[in-house]
Amino acid sequence: MSNTVTLTDNRTGASYEFPILDGTKGPSVIDISTLFTQTGMFTFDRGYTSTAMCRSSITFIDGQKGELLHRGYDIAYLAENHTFLEVSYLLLNKKLPNAHELEAFRLEMKKRSFIHEGMMKIFDAFPDKSHPMAILQAAVASLSSFYPDHLNANKPEEFHEMAMRIIAKMPTIAAFSYRFKKGIPIIYPNLDRGFTENFLYMLRSYPYEHVDLKPIEVKALDTVFMLHIDHEQNASTTTVRTVGSTHAHPYACIAAGIGALWGHAHGGANEGVIRQLEAIGTLDNVDKFIARAKDKNDPFRLMGFGHRVYKNFDPRAKVLKKMCAQLIDEIGIDSELLKVARRIEEIALSDEYFISRNLYPNVDFYSGLILKALGIPNDMFAVIFVIGRVSGWISQLIELKEQDSIKIVRPRQLYVGESNRV
Repeated sequence: MSNTVTLTDNRTGASYEFPILDGTKGPSVIDISTLFTQTGMFTFDRGYTSTAMCRSSITFIDGQKGELLHRGYDIAYLAENHTFLEVSYLLLNKKLPNAHELEAFRLEMKKRSFIHEGMMKIFDAFPDKSHPMAILQAAVASLSSFYPDHLNANKPEEFHEMAMRIIAKMPTIAAFSYRFKKGIPIIYPNLDRGFTENFLYMLRSYPYEHVDLKPIEVKALDTVFMLHIDHEQNASTTTVRTVGSTHAHPYACIAAGIGALWGHAHGGANEGVIRQLEAIGTLDNVDKFIARAKDKNDPFRLMGFGHRVYKNFDPRAKVLKKMCAQLIDEIGIDSELLKVARRIEEIALSDEYFISRNLYPNVDFYSGLILKALGIPNDMFAVIFVIGRVSGWISQLIELKEQDSIKIVRPRQLYVGESNRV
């Protein structure tokens, strides 16, 4: 049969057939769900690099072409023509909103942006030096106590309410995490401001004092949110789906995703980019660090270049490169860190060493520069990532919950320990 793959065990000569499943785009997959039953063996796939763990219609990536689609829309088109809230609506509802739907969505976000006053005790309990991600994760996990009604959500309207609540409250929780750490007065959401503008307002404002937010700053941050909204089955999304497969409370699933995203190899990467640029320090040091990056005997790696999935230019980086230049031009930044970044970018885009290895600037490189230009502290970078990604996480969780049946995630292992020691 043409729609199967035959596996032959060369030890015994036995052959086994497994069906091939085709998606609408991307590689076909081999359904090996009966592999153990038929052969008594498991597959071994470290990091699941060749394993599809679910069916999904939300996001598609072609790493060879540098393509990223959300519900069939190219990311460059969405970034050029729509806002973060519109793309959030798209992920949740499988279509872009019309004017009436978008206005209703915005109003719902505003109404749900306030958090339960009892949560203030959670923020207050953390030491001053706590990382904002630690505070954020604890506060999000606590939502399952303040809003326990969705533990067994199984209706579309319940999914919708759950999603609206977590998306709307995330910027507020994030801003409160930052301000409690800094020991400065809490600023509540302003219902006259839009989603992204409101977050910047809650970060920067002080009581009884006007805060000037430039449209380009709001646009730049909104674009950062949008470009982090979803990225197929990455580590944090897989974590959310894995925890969701146990029928845990949705907010516990999101809190687990925050924990996965915190890692420096995932959501902490853009913070790492800025810290490395700060370590390089001046233009005079750039060539020395470039030489180290090329030295195969030196463990140093240039952060913000190359991507595990994209073997071409990261399509999100293309969008942010343009936005970064526009932001810096309009607000008039000319720092030493920016000069260092531009020089490294120039080298990476023209040097054969980087080009031949597909080490192009990635989304973390430009998002780090944008957040730095907006005056956002390094330890808030991963928090910004969470605000953008939560719309994707909750859409993935809803997709999981809408399946006819949910099979708990339970990978197997290749045991290499001791045997029968007694």
